[in-house]
Amino acid sequence: MPKALPFTPVLRDPVLRVTALLMVLWGAVVCSFGPYTSVLAVETFGLGDSGFVAILVVSSVLSVTAALWVGIRTDQTGNRRGLSVATQGVLLVALVLMALVPNAPIFVLAHGILIPLASSMWGQLFALARLAASVRPAEERDGILATMRALFALPFILVLPLWSVAFQQGADMLSVYPVCLVLACVMLALTLARWPQDGRTAWLDAPSGLSFRAALAELTHPPVALRIAALGAVNGAASVYVAILGLVMVESVGRGPADVALYFGIVAGLEVPFMLALPLITHMARRTVLILAGTTLYCLHLALLPLLAGSWTVWLLVLPAGVGGAAMLTLPIAYLQDMLATRPGTGASLMALQVLAGQIIAAVCFGIGTAVAGYGLVALLSAATAIAGAVWLHWADGTARLDEKAHST
Repeated sequence: MPKALPFTPVLRDPVLRVTALLMVLWGAVVCSFGPYTSVLAVETFGLGDSGFVAILVVSSVLSVTAALWVGIRTDQTGNRRGLSVATQGVLLVALVLMALVPNAPIFVLAHGILIPLASSMWGQLFALARLAASVRPAEERDGILATMRALFALPFILVLPLWSVAFQQGADMLSVYPVCLVLACVMLALTLARWPQDGRTAWLDAPSGLSFRAALAELTHPPVALRIAALGAVNGAASVYVAILGLVMVESVGRGPADVALYFGIVAGLEVPFMLALPLITHMARRTVLILAGTTLYCLHLALLPLLAGSWTVWLLVLPAGVGGAAMLTLPIAYLQDMLATRPGTGASLMALQVLAGQIIAAVCFGIGTAVAGYGLVALLSAATAIAGAVWLHWADGTARLDEKAHST
């Protein structure tokens, strides 16, 4: 059991503090436009379901390509600060365009190309957190990463209710972009002022010595690739939730965007305390057991969401969503990074591969579900796929442990 509360090391360490602040700001940006991307694509800009699926697929490929390149490149060179600044510059361009000239082509450019390229910031922040945590006691490290993931979710509690009020007062959904632009400017200023200078850190960040091809070859090794795919199926449930929440509540049952923001915010608000509590119980069960349990709870919420969206009972689903999401979204981070523990940048990029796999699976579920029956079938397909992935991961790790014991004897 951890000797201190999970957030204590973050408060004491200056690098972890700045990483935490950047994580909160990044979460505020993502939560401001994330729940409304599908509605904006389908309704506001008239791209339709098929157009939204196309954007989802293209953006997924670009986001993982950028994350892999940045992750491997930072491990090769140790130039983490410079690439972080460049990434945030791309985000600023996307938000400036959406704030000034919000139309269908600009939306496709921003959400299909620029924002996916900028999303590598997610992995860079976790890589920095892992490096800073490497000089802390080993028993604190899972708690530090869980705290970072919880801090990313924190703005969903604080920011989304504000958007709910703003929409109730008549604000347009496109107003999220100028607000996000201000937040992104604060992020860039904080990065320039406080991100540690490369080569002057308390930890050793030596170049990996691997070529780009060799680093990529590690990721295609079957035990690694299959686990990424399994966790991708798990993550696909979260992608489907984000994609259909606004469509189900606004388009299917006639609720307003304020309800979307409120629901999203309550779920995220419940996730945060459970994420912070996870390090207190991870010693009681294997990660794969907790991932399976969390995925099952989350998928129960996902499958019932389209059925209950028009009723007050939909608000009962926020509890299994929050509890399940805490385990399902947090534990795979440490699991994936431990597979490439000596290369934090590449290890963090495994999360992008997991997200890519998840978004592709989500896009397939979305395409099949909407073509055959509607958003209810999308949710059921995604839930079944996610649980299957979690079951396989648990089985594969159990088999690997038995093989290790057999070889040791």
